[in-house]
Amino acid sequence: MTPCLLLPQTPDPTNPLYRPAGLPAFDRILPEHVVPAMERMLEEAETGFSALEASVQPTWRSAVEALDDLMRPLGAAWGIVHHLQGVQASDPLREAIEAVQPRFVTLSLRVGQSRAFYDALTALRASEGLSEAQVRVLDERIRSARHAGVALDGSARDRFNEISQELAQAGLHFAHHVLDATKAVSWEWTDPTDMDGAPETLRAQLAQAYKRAHPEAEATAAQGPWRMTLERALVAPFLEHVPDRAKREAVYRAYGHIATEGAHDNGPLVQRILCLRDEKAKLLGYPTYAALSTASKMAEVPAIYDLLHQLREAARPAARRELTALEERAARADAPLPLMPWDVAFWRERVKEERFQIRDEELRAYLQEPKVLEGLFAVVQDVFGVEVVAADGQVPVWDPSVRFFHVRDARSSELVAAFYLDPYSRPENKRAGAWMDTCLGRRRLEGGDTQVPVAYLVCNATPPTPGRPALLSFDEVTTLFHEFGHGLHHMLTRVDVEPVAGIDGVEWDAVELPSQFMENWCYDIPTLRGMTSHVETGEPMPHDLIERLRAARTFCEGLATLRQLVLGLTDLRLHDGFVPASPDDAFRLQEGIERETSVLPFVEGYRQLCSFQHIFAGGYAAGYYSYKWAEVLSADAFEAFEEVGLDNREALREVGRRFRDTVLALGGSRHPSAIYRDFRGRDARPDALFRQSGFTETIDA
Repeated sequence: MTPCLLLPQTPDPTNPLYRPAGLPAFDRILPEHVVPAMERMLEEAETGFSALEASVQPTWRSAVEALDDLMRPLGAAWGIVHHLQGVQASDPLREAIEAVQPRFVTLSLRVGQSRAFYDALTALRASEGLSEAQVRVLDERIRSARHAGVALDGSARDRFNEISQELAQAGLHFAHHVLDATKAVSWEWTDPTDMDGAPETLRAQLAQAYKRAHPEAEATAAQGPWRMTLERALVAPFLEHVPDRAKREAVYRAYGHIATEGAHDNGPLVQRILCLRDEKAKLLGYPTYAALSTASKMAEVPAIYDLLHQLREAARPAARRELTALEERAARADAPLPLMPWDVAFWRERVKEERFQIRDEELRAYLQEPKVLEGLFAVVQDVFGVEVVAADGQVPVWDPSVRFFHVRDARSSELVAAFYLDPYSRPENKRAGAWMDTCLGRRRLEGGDTQVPVAYLVCNATPPTPGRPALLSFDEVTTLFHEFGHGLHHMLTRVDVEPVAGIDGVEWDAVELPSQFMENWCYDIPTLRGMTSHVETGEPMPHDLIERLRAARTFCEGLATLRQLVLGLTDLRLHDGFVPASPDDAFRLQEGIERETSVLPFVEGYRQLCSFQHIFAGGYAAGYYSYKWAEVLSADAFEAFEEVGLDNREALREVGRRFRDTVLALGGSRHPSAIYRDFRGRDARPDALFRQSGFTETIDA
């Protein structure tokens, strides 16, 4: 069995999107290829499915593999198109996706609602001799068929299909509105005093933004002019460091009003999506959309509420203490009280600077992106026994800043995976946030070779400035580690049953375990020393600064936890029997949750739901709680490493091998609770998360 990394291939040299095999031909794919390639493959898939459906038998080959083989080229092309819309968006590409999507959804519904395939799957599930991975695949497909409306007939099925089509279009429009509305708002400042107090890195970013908007103009970090946009990579440092309170308030309010007005107003879409989801759930026999969503997850709705409320009770006392400390510091500077949400990040940074002697600019100077990558790769080699090797220039990429890497077993040098890394922000055509997505999954090829998994890792970190490498904020470093954890989950699988290899088939609320687990290494002393190098001196981060950074880890964690809980509870309550009669109803619900959860004053008219893409244009509907649910798992998992001693590298490697052989290797082939017990020897406990978050005072009390 030989690992195989396929280079770009297509049977049609005139259209690189038609039946792509192996790595995508990103140097050749254009928006005008989308419609003809997709329509041709849709027609082939429709015809092929008719033949399969007429002869399907209750065997693994007939009911599972034959359908996967038929649909794989179409799914691969559709995945490439959606990836490009995230990282290289354009109006022609958007129009092409909208033109093709209805037919794609129609085919998906036809496949999911096939009674012949459903009967074959259920009969196969009742047979003997299946592997555990095969049982997992069959259980997921039978459930998916039910969720696709296989049991519906007549007008109920017609209505279900109408809802599915409308929801698909609504999600697309929601995301497009957010991107367009984000690009539509900006501020430009020309007076050198406008940026008084702003750090050098932020000034440089804003000067670069001005140059992008005005290519003919001169702009410098010191003298400006500067251009501020609502790009997340700019908003966060702006709120943290710009002393001008009026500017901070303007940016904060605008950020909370993305996609709330005019042609970009997502308010009506929020209402419509929620109503359609509720109707869809009831058609399928579920009382609420939350019940439908969690039917395929680890947790049930009551257990989710229990965890979120437990975390809220633990976090609120800490958050109140933190807010008091910030207010005391602000009062010493004669700042207006009470502190408003646009003040909190600014005064948090001032208190952190005083209490821990830590400044973001000081940290950035040590966090050169090439050195951070070197440190990240050293960790995964040391702990998990895999070597990451640069392979830039060997495959086509979609932007010159994108890199490509091979992942090899450190002992045998065998190729086990590969990944693309798109590290930097590109506000003109790249959506905000960070994510990992699948390029190729692991599977057995004809002839016995194994296709190795390939991942897309996408961040929006601070790009390089003229004459300097990219200097990352510490948050951008933890984001990189987080997404690489997702990548490891996909890339280090040893499962050859494609539908449950890597992250495929993993319950949604377990997917964040490896990603949040990896964030812990950002506070490990050898890791920090290994990934830091001062941009001017080349010296690693000094020990005293590392200790101060580690001491500051739980600083304002109460406030941060409450913010996540507001989002998680809002998402859950919106989908737990809530049916809005008007667009304002959803915002009133969030306001109520804010008031009962947050310790900060509520900002009237703040409508962040209109840009909450996780739940309205992504896969997190009734699932945003997954971050906290998986954080329980990740904190408990990392404690297994701490128990043997992080300085005991031999013992650490043994625990790392066990983590790789269970959590990372088994993917979706077993239930995540069983996999976790294989690793830890028991179920996860929330105590580790409380300790990691600094909420031990509440626990002890």
